[in-house]
Amino acid sequence: MHDYAMFEEGDRILLAVSGGVDSLVLAGILKIWQARAPISFELRCVHIDHGYTGEGGPERTIAPQLAKFGLSLEIHGEREIPGERSCFLCARHRRSQLFDLAAKYGCSKIAFGHHRDDLIETFMLNAFYCGSISTMLPKQELFNGTLALVRPMAYLDKADVRALAADWKLQPVSSLCPFAEETRRERVRCFLNNFYEEEPQARDSLFAALSNVRHDYLLKVNHEVAHQKHS
Repeated sequence: MHDYAMFEEGDRILLAVSGGVDSLVLAGILKIWQARAPISFELRCVHIDHGYTGEGGPERTIAPQLAKFGLSLEIHGEREIPGERSCFLCARHRRSQLFDLAAKYGCSKIAFGHHRDDLIETFMLNAFYCGSISTMLPKQELFNGTLALVRPMAYLDKADVRALAADWKLQPVSSLCPFAEETRRERVRCFLNNFYEEEPQARDSLFAALSNVRHDYLLKVNHEVAHQKHS
């Protein structure tokens, strides 16, 4: 929060709550932060309902858990996705819908429950499948600085998040999406977890690498040659 100056006095924060353990824990953290921080900010929790939250829907599976922290949940139906549904299209449409909700409610920040392992996985995903060295940022400004995406749990491991969830007796809502366990991210996650079992220190090293880029030791790419190879 301090390193990236995520929140400012008078901010309106839109918290994207999927129902997974990460976003539920973030809701609890931000509620505590709201009470203790030397600044005041508003917190608005929204859920984009894609129909995969199980019996009873988000009203019965997610809202009661946020109520433990004194937070209410706003539920918005997911927009129609043209053509064949895919993880990429779902994520893009959800993100666009969150942008519109932030503009509608005058929110300056959208908070996501991504943690340190998510940032490492994204780094590996981009290297494996996109040929780029990049990851999600703890704070990313968009639209000429009028909106920022923030990830307050960027320094927490998944294990830390799960420990908080256990302390607070939170029950993550499993996604019933038929593609949930077949994504590239899931494959990268399994690969990394297996590697961590053999090299436990690798997680810390990978995370440190994200802010320790030695530009002089990276290739200078001839973009014309690179394009011919991919073609």
